[in-house]
Amino acid sequence: MKPFLLLAIRAEDTAADNEYEAFLACAGLSEGDLRRHRLEQRALGSLDLQDWSGIFLGGGPFNTTDPEELKSPVQRRAEADLRRLLDQVTGADFPFLGACYGTGTLGAHQGATVDRKYAEPAGPVPVTLTRQGRQDPLLSGLPATFDAFTGHKEAISVLPRHAVLLAGSPACPVQAFRVGSHVYATQFHPELDAAGFCIRLEAYMHAGYFEPGQAAELKAKAYRSNVTWPPAIVHQFVQRYTRGSHPSDAPTGATCPAQNQRR
Repeated sequence: MKPFLLLAIRAEDTAADNEYEAFLACAGLSEGDLRRHRLEQRALGSLDLQDWSGIFLGGGPFNTTDPEELKSPVQRRAEADLRRLLDQVTGADFPFLGACYGTGTLGAHQGATVDRKYAEPAGPVPVTLTRQGRQDPLLSGLPATFDAFTGHKEAISVLPRHAVLLAGSPACPVQAFRVGSHVYATQFHPELDAAGFCIRLEAYMHAGYFEPGQAAELKAKAYRSNVTWPPAIVHQFVQRYTRGSHPSDAPTGATCPAQNQRR
């Protein structure tokens, strides 16, 4: 099979490694079948889409709405790399799934209004599928409403007309959308479980997502939550887009194999 690619922007090794492990577990892939490229460490360079089955973009502390003068050279370089890549991806309607940061990145590329109006605090939220979301093959088998982990400073307030709204939450109207037939983004983290959420709380304790004194309460709330369905999205993405194999029926709902072990 042709491998999948995970593009990452996290400079914190603990959070970056946990993100990679989470995608591996949810996707059911080996390290050879899910290659990682850390954009905060090196430029992406040219990419031949024909070498890959699909592309994931993980989350991190960058925001497309950060004032330009406050963006680091690394952030500017990563954003330029992603704009060029999304030119290719959307032009070819190539399989792509962006998580959290991927929403602002894909949204801005496609002309969405990305701002700070619908930021959500760190924690689990109820995500509800739209009619189009319930019919979308990537979200097949998920319940109409399910819990997912989120935490973001920016979000899409207005989608462009050509984009398809797939899901929203009470405090954030765009939780998932699609461009074309195969280019997706979710505001929530489909790869994240309670243990991983707590690792990220530690990594971004002072990044402005929450008050540091709230960390213990947020961790306890995460372990009390019922976030089990989102990993099916990652798994179904791989099942649908793996090249060189016949996609099997997507799961009707399950946690990552690693989730039950970590809990």
